[in-house]
Amino acid sequence: METVKLGKSGLEVSRLCLGGMSFGDPSRGNYPWTLPYDESKSLIRRAFDSGINFIDTANSYSDGSSEEIIGKVVSEYIGRDNVVLASKVYFSSKKTPNSSGLSRKCIFREIDLSLKRLNTDYIDLYQIHRWDDQTPIEETLDALSDLVKIGKVRYLGASSMATWQFVKAVYLQKNHGWAKFVSMQGHLNLVYREEEREMLPFCNDEGIGYLAWSPLARGRLARPIGIESYRIDNDAYGNSLYAKSFTDDKLVIETASLMAQKYGVSQAEIALTWIIGRHKNGVPILGVTKEQQLDQCINSMKLKLSEEDLLTLESSYVPHSTAGH
Repeated sequence: METVKLGKSGLEVSRLCLGGMSFGDPSRGNYPWTLPYDESKSLIRRAFDSGINFIDTANSYSDGSSEEIIGKVVSEYIGRDNVVLASKVYFSSKKTPNSSGLSRKCIFREIDLSLKRLNTDYIDLYQIHRWDDQTPIEETLDALSDLVKIGKVRYLGASSMATWQFVKAVYLQKNHGWAKFVSMQGHLNLVYREEEREMLPFCNDEGIGYLAWSPLARGRLARPIGIESYRIDNDAYGNSLYAKSFTDDKLVIETASLMAQKYGVSQAEIALTWIIGRHKNGVPILGVTKEQQLDQCINSMKLKLSEEDLLTLESSYVPHSTAGH
């Protein structure tokens, strides 16, 4: 498995990241398709044995049970020093005051809860899950920088916001001498490429790493049109992202399917290889629930697409409305 530095930082991560949204108690949270402990353990260990050292989760996934499962597997079977653990803060299943968002109070409470669930003393990459309109960004950035200073966090990242918001945050970090964001996690795949307009050029110019969530469009790029799955049928958030643009996306998906047939590989491999080939420092986050899916994703590292192939995959894309933040 190839590894890369995350942006300009010294943090070395595998070229593929294992997404923690797939792991969690199905009875907790909003996703009935998540994998309980035993099934999660098998996939996490298989990913690690294949060279993936990077796992991304969030405090809100499956009401915290994603972090609990990942923490247990890492401590019992992998070893904390062998993995890069990333988590996020913003969302909460609680509806009480100060239970969600990016206030100092919320951040300091949530970091301790995440550390406990992950069974670790520190998080390698701690990311703000969204932009908080109700909290001054200076308060958020100061609190995050303090977490780095006291050793609970090694590096900081951001996720899913407007480019102007990220530019403002990065400028304030430089101006105040606060710990800087080393990564941005955004919505990017063959059927949603709006991040290529401003966010990705800004990250490339600043030397900020880029993590691509939903690289397979929540499964829509992983199979021919018309073949459904339990996850797609029970994924309200995924449907909110892609249902309205289905007519525009259909031709892109069909093009990916034809290219998969050309090379004798899965559609998932084509979609991931496009990200890896087009965005040299991009790290796709894998949302897998089966070993076969994981193996296909890992096989994408062996496939090389020509510039003509990449342009063919991109040729049917049309502009989309903002989706994901």
